[in-house]
Formats: sequence, C-alpha cells, structure tokens
Amino acid sequence: MPQRNFIQYLTITAKGLAMGAADVVPGVSGGTIAFISGIYEELIETIHNIDLGFFKIWKNESFITAWKHYNLGFLLALFSGVFISIISLAKLITYLLDVYPILVWSFFFGLVIASIVYVGNQISNWRWSVIVAILLASVASYLITIADPVGSPDSTWFLFFAGFIAIIAMILPGISGAFILLLLGAYTTVIGIVTQFGEGVTTLNSSLIMGALGKLLIFAVGAILGLKVFSKVLNWMFKHHKNLILAVLTGFMIGALNKIWPWKEVLQYRMNHAGQEVPFIERSVLPQNFDGNPQILYALIFAVIGFLTIFLLERVATKKETIGN
Repeated sequence: MPQRNFIQYLTITAKGLAMGAADVVPGVSGGTIAFISGIYEELIETIHNIDLGFFKIWKNESFITAWKHYNLGFLLALFSGVFISIISLAKLITYLLDVYPILVWSFFFGLVIASIVYVGNQISNWRWSVIVAILLASVASYLITIADPVGSPDSTWFLFFAGFIAIIAMILPGISGAFILLLLGAYTTVIGIVTQFGEGVTTLNSSLIMGALGKLLIFAVGAILGLKVFSKVLNWMFKHHKNLILAVLTGFMIGALNKIWPWKEVLQYRMNHAGQEVPFIERSVLPQNFDGNPQILYALIFAVIGFLTIFLLERVATKKETIGN
C-alpha cells in the first residue's frame, strides 16, 4: 500500500468530504465521487483485504505494522471526511426539506434524471438481456415506491437494515446511499438522527448526543457489515457483468423517480421520535392537483440546476480521463 505524508492524507480527507456531501444528496453517488477522484480501486482493494489477520500481525509484530499493512490510515482519513461532511450538511438538508420541500425534491429529481442518463450512457452493448434488465429493474423499483414502508423508520432492526443496504453507495458508482434510504422511506429519519447528533455536539448537550448515538451506532453496524458483504460481490459483478449491472442501476433509478416526485398527497401520518406528526404514506400527484402552491416555474429551474450538477461532474470525469491518457 502507498506511503503518504500528512498533506496527502489531508487530500484524501478532502475527497471524503466530497463523498459525504454526495451521499447526503439523493441522486449523487459517493462511489461516483470516489471513481472520479481516483481512489475507487484503492477503496475497494482496502475493504477486500480487511480480515482477522490484522490481530495476528498486531500480536506477532506491532499495531503500527498491522495498521500500515491493511492501509487503515487511508480509510481513517477518507471516512473522517465523509463523517464530517454528513454531520455538517444534515441539518441544512433537514431545514431545506422542511421549508422548501418542492424546490429541494425538484433539485433531487433533476439529479436523478441526469444520473439515469449518465449511467445509461456507460452501457456499451445494448443486448436484449440489458433491455430486459432495465425493464424489470424499473418495474421492481416502482412497485417498491408505491408499497407501504417495510417498517417504522425509527425501529432498531429497520435502522440496521437501512445501513446494511445504503452502504452500497460507497462501493458501486451510479447510485447514492441517500437515494436508497429514500426508497426505503428512511431518509428523513436518518437525516434527523444525524442532525440531532450534530446539534448535541455543537451545543455540548449530552442528552441529544446519547439519544442519537445509539441509533447511529445501529445504523453504522449495519453499514459496516453491508460494506464487507457487498464489496467483493459487487466489485466482481462490476468487473465481469458491467453492462447488466449498469442496466439494473439505470432501471432502478427510472422506477424510483416516483419516490422523488416533488408533488405529493399525504395519505397517512406517523409520529416520529420527537413526537411530531410527519408523513408516512404518500402518493404522487400532478402539480395542478397539489394541495398548495405548486411553484412550477421554480421547480423547473431547480430541476435543471440538479441536472446540470451531474452534467458538470461528468465533464470533470471526462477531463480527468483525457488528462490521464
């Protein structure tokens, strides 16, 4: 594994900040940011190599030797950046979703539309199997969006399951963990927990910190387990069946657009951890049927901004590839 100095580790932390910012936003993948910034292969390889041999090297040689052998300095620098970014942005996203929901969801909608185009353009061989995979993934994803949530987003097992599934964003470019949390109906809950933890740290409020820490740890355990389980399988599939994986991701995002549609009608409410009444089951409606100001013009503007955000990221990736060649 490469030897790095302090400045190089700071650069990796900066890349982690970008990955964290991406994973807070439904539509941009932290894996895509890792791919663009040139650390994707090292991230996958490092995750693959982690095993119980760490303790054997620690026992026979030293902790520092084991740390360097498994490239844990790289992971610490990277995930420190991811953590700081998520904690910093969660409160802002929560505020914007509460005050400007249509504009925020329109922005997300534009992000996902552009992501569909971006991922779909990477499919190099449009065989029938690829087309069928897109159709099946689209239908399956849409059916998930109209189904009742699989459980209370505040429950222990659900937070574990959400972390286990959402971590896919860290190891496969093209889809974000926040996007998966949206699909599971856990996005606002997880963002709320992270916001509560951040507020507790900022105000040195131990009750807020402890109230959120337990749930964050449950989510984190699920994420760590999911990271280890999925990394080898998805990496192998990405290398050997790239077109099919890209087709499934494209279809998955197409079907899930229903979940991000800005105009919703609330069919059922639930009580969150703070005792507040929040939407639980919703359905998409046309802007003219929305109960309130549909803000169509502003929604279109923010959707275009979201689309152009991914377009610019794609330009950066293309430029980087050209320079590398």
